Amino acid sequence: MNNSRLCFITVMLAASALALAQTRLSPRNTNYTIEVKLDPQAKTLAGREIITWRNDRDQPTNELRFHLYYNAWKNTRSTWLLERTLAGGSLARGARRDIREEDWGYVNVNLVKILSSPKSEVETVRSQENFDEIDLTSTKRFAAPDDGNPDDQTVMVVTLPHTVAPGESIQVELAFTSKIPRTFARTGYRGNYFFIAQWFPKLGVYENGGAWNCHQFHAGTEFFSDYGVYDVKITLPSNYVVGATGRLVEKIDNPDGTSTHRHVQTDVHDFAWTTSPDYVVREKRFEYAGLPAVDMRLLMQPEHLGQTERHFAATAAALQYYGTWYGAYPYGHITVVDPAYESGSGGMEYPTLFTCGSRWLNPFGGGSPEGVTVHECGHQFWYGIVGNNEFEHAWLDEGFNTFSTARTMEAAFGESSWVRRYFRGFFPLKFDDVKLPRMTYGNRLQGYRPVATSDAQAKPTYHYFPATGARITYDKTALWLGTLERYLGWETLQKIMSTFFERYKFKHPVPDDFFAVVNEVTGRDMTWFFDQVHRGSEVFDYAVQSVSSIPAVPEGFIDVDGKVSFTGEQKAATNGNANNGDGKLYRTQVVVRRNGGAIFPVDVLMVFANGDTVRENWDGKDRWKLFAYQKPARLKYAAVDPDRTLVLDINYTNNSKRLKPAAAWPAGKWASKWMIWLQDLLATFTFFV
Repeated sequence: MNNSRLCFITVMLAASALALAQTRLSPRNTNYTIEVKLDPQAKTLAGREIITWRNDRDQPTNELRFHLYYNAWKNTRSTWLLERTLAGGSLARGARRDIREEDWGYVNVNLVKILSSPKSEVETVRSQENFDEIDLTSTKRFAAPDDGNPDDQTVMVVTLPHTVAPGESIQVELAFTSKIPRTFARTGYRGNYFFIAQWFPKLGVYENGGAWNCHQFHAGTEFFSDYGVYDVKITLPSNYVVGATGRLVEKIDNPDGTSTHRHVQTDVHDFAWTTSPDYVVREKRFEYAGLPAVDMRLLMQPEHLGQTERHFAATAAALQYYGTWYGAYPYGHITVVDPAYESGSGGMEYPTLFTCGSRWLNPFGGGSPEGVTVHECGHQFWYGIVGNNEFEHAWLDEGFNTFSTARTMEAAFGESSWVRRYFRGFFPLKFDDVKLPRMTYGNRLQGYRPVATSDAQAKPTYHYFPATGARITYDKTALWLGTLERYLGWETLQKIMSTFFERYKFKHPVPDDFFAVVNEVTGRDMTWFFDQVHRGSEVFDYAVQSVSSIPAVPEGFIDVDGKVSFTGEQKAATNGNANNGDGKLYRTQVVVRRNGGAIFPVDVLMVFANGDTVRENWDGKDRWKLFAYQKPARLKYAAVDPDRTLVLDINYTNNSKRLKPAAAWPAGKWASKWMIWLQDLLATFTFFV
C-alpha cells in the first residue's frame, strides 16, 4: 500500500468514526468517505471512496450491487436513453439534437477492494496494520435486473470472497473516474457551471429476504438508498464557489491554486454538490416558534439577485408549513441553488440542498420562483427524511409533495394568477383576474385528465409508460389527497400525514404502510378508496344528465266525480320562466349519472326558484339515479358533488345543469374581460412603439 493511499484510508476512517459517534437519527448502515477532484477544463472527476456497510437485514449476502448513474449517458443504448426516446423526448433535456463527443458522460470504476473483514459493529474500525485487502476489481460485472438490456451499464455487481452475515459489516474502497455530461438529467455542466448529482458509485439497498434493491437508471424514476454519514472532500479551483450536502467543516487552500472543501452530513441517503465562479452567496436564518432554527444559504445567479428575498421567503414557507403540519426539519442548515440559465439542472432535490428555477422577468403572484422553491424544499421532508423507494413508489414522495406544495403556496402567498409568456417565454403578462385554484390547478387536474387511465398507480413506477408516468405519480396522488382532505377534513388528513411522517422518518416505507395509517387514524376501512385510486386505473366522472319541472296537475283523461274528463294540455315548464309562488305545484325530476368506472359517494343538490334547497347523499354506485320531488316552485338548477369533494372528477363541467340555460351570461362576462385585457395589452405595446 503506498503512503498517499494509506493516509487517505487512515484519515477518512478516523473522520467517519468521529461522525458515527454523534447522536443517531437513522440506522446509518451505509457510510461514505469520499475524495474527489474536478477538472473544469476537461469536465472530469477523479474520485476515491470508502463505503462502510452493515448488513442490517435477515439474510447473508455474497455480493454487493452499485448504482453507476453516469453510465445512463454513455451512449444511445442505455435504458435511460431508450426510455427517453419512447417518452417522445429528445435524447437530452432541452431538445438537444447536436450532441457532441464531449457532451456524453460515463463513470469508470478502476478499483474495488475489501479493506476489512466482516464485523458486528460499524463503529469498530481496525487499525491500519490489520487491513485484509482483497482486490475484487476482476469480479465486477454489469447487470440489467429490470429489462435485461445487455448494453445498460448503470448497475455494477461485485462478488465477495465470503458472505456478510446479518449484523456484520464490511469496508470497501473504490476508485473511479467520470466524464461529466453536458446536462442530461439535472446533472452536468454548462460552461463554468457544474451541478454534480448521482456522481459516485452508490450502494444499492439490501432488503429482507436476501435481495438487492438496485434498479437500473430509468428515464421516469429517481433514486433509493440507505441512510448514513457522508464525509466528502472536493478539490477544485480556488475561485470557484461551492455548495454541497452537509456543512462545510474545513477548507484548505492548496499550493497549485486549488482548494479542498470538506463537507460532512449525518443521517442522509445521498450527496450532491455544485460549483461555479459566478455564484453570489446570500445567507439568512429561518426562525419560527416551535421549530428548530435553520441557516439558509442561497447561491444566486447575478442576474437574479433582485429575487433573493423571494427565494428566502419561499424556502422559509416550506420549512414553516411542512414543519408544523408534518414534522420539523432536523438538519439545521439548507443550501438553495439558483441554477445557471438553460443548465437543465433546475427543480431537483438532494439532502440539505436543492435547485430552484427562475427567470429574469418574474412577476410576483404568478407562482414563480416561489412554486418550484417550495416544492424542492418540501422534498427535504417527502424524500429526504421519509426515504421511500422512488424507483417503485415515487408517488409516496412526488405526489405527497405536489399536494403539500399547493397547500403551502396558498397558505403563504394566496392564490396564484395566470401568467402567459410571449416572445419565446421572455416577456410575461400576469392576468390578475384569472386565479388558479389550489384544489384543481395546484393539484394538477389539467395534466391528469388526458392520461388518467394510462397506468394503475400500484404498478412499480419504473414500469409506468414513460410519456405519462409523471402524471400518475405527481398529479393523481395530489388529486386523491385533495379528495381525502375534503372528504375527511383537513384536521384528519393532517393527522394522517404527520403520523406517517413521524412513524417512518429515516425509514423506507411502502404503500401499505401509508394505507394502514389512514385506516388507523380515521377508524374506518378505506380500502375501497385505495382499491380504486391506487390499485385501479378507472376514472371518476359524475354528471347531471337531465332536469325537468312540469306542473303537477296531470294532463290527459282523469277521473272526476266518477266521470272521465279531459284536463287539456299543460305547457311543460322545462324552458319556461322560473316560478316563485304562483300557487301551483310542480313535479321536478333530476337524473344523475356515473359516467366513469370508479365509485365515490357524492351529494346531489337541488335549488328551487323560491329559494328552497334539497341535498341528497348518493352512494354513487348505480350507473344512474332519479331524484323526484313535488314542490310549489320549479327547479332552478341541480348539481352533483356541489362542494367539489371529489377533486379527481375528470369532467366537472357536466356536474351541474340549469333548468333554463344561461349560456349568454358567462359569454358576455368573459368577452368584456378579454376586451379590457386586449386594450391594456395594445396600450402597453403602443408605449414601446
